Amino acid sequence: MTMLPPNAHSRAIDVTSYVLVAAMIVAVLWLRLLPAAIAGFLVYALARKLESRLRRRHTLSRHAKAIAVVGVFVIATLILVGIGLGIGRLVEHGHGLEGMLTRVADVLDNLRESLPAAVADTIPPSVTELRVRLVEMLKEHGRQVSTVGIDGLRHSALALIGLIVGAMVAWSDTPDPTRHKPLAAALLNRLGRLTAAFEAVVFAQVKISALNTALAAIYLMGALPLFGQHVPYSKSLILLTFVAGLIPVVGNLISNAAVVVMSVTASLELAVASLVFLVVVHKLEYFVNARIIGSRIDARAWELILALIVMEALFGVGGVIAAPVLYAYLKRELTDAGLIG
Repeated sequence: MTMLPPNAHSRAIDVTSYVLVAAMIVAVLWLRLLPAAIAGFLVYALARKLESRLRRRHTLSRHAKAIAVVGVFVIATLILVGIGLGIGRLVEHGHGLEGMLTRVADVLDNLRESLPAAVADTIPPSVTELRVRLVEMLKEHGRQVSTVGIDGLRHSALALIGLIVGAMVAWSDTPDPTRHKPLAAALLNRLGRLTAAFEAVVFAQVKISALNTALAAIYLMGALPLFGQHVPYSKSLILLTFVAGLIPVVGNLISNAAVVVMSVTASLELAVASLVFLVVVHKLEYFVNARIIGSRIDARAWELILALIVMEALFGVGGVIAAPVLYAYLKRELTDAGLIG
């Protein structure tokens, strides 16, 4: 049997580890396992970071790991409960859906009076007619709606599994690459760099979410009242903007859609104003987000924008969400290999 020189053997191990990690990343995106991956990495990263801080305090160092893992789970539970309470408030009798339908009826009446006759004829004359049309649409596109619902349940289940796996990994001892075989050690190094890239992007995303929330608060609680306008459930929308903003790209779309829907229940003019504001802010934040994340991973804004475009073309929305983390990881690997930097 021909023996490889030490350098060639080392390079072969590195190449194998690169291929395996790349295959894992492609599989996660291709099989739509991104919710589980994000949830797992998030719990693991937050628990590890909290544990390292607790170990600096002698009174808590002995139980640092348990406090960190349990603490992260408690925080996640509180966030889920907060979202549930927010949804419950929206559907509360007399103030939620019932009040929303009343507002929709008023908006429909105003639209029919202000628009040309040819356009007004296409608008449902009442909430009852609107319900009938919605039911017909659901019947016509029932399969697509069912698929969306099933996908939502699937993603939720995957995220829950990811949370559990991430907590289990965080609870276990930190693996030491020097105590493993060469290939296992190389894989641990790869995954360590991927985790570091994820942490950098996540904490940058917190800043982005805070910025989104501040802008939404200025618009909903500051600018609109100056013109005598008010969007229903403004405080709940601001809270939703922060929570949803922690999800890259998609979170903005969720919060923006909620603001526009609530604006529609007030008036058509307010809905148009909200839509214009959110479109302008979203386009500006596309570059601001790239700059904030770029500063954390030492990347220029145009590099991240290009990565977003390429990943969106390859994997759709999932690719856009994963692009900052994967680009940060790729750049870290290239830098550590001495190829760039």
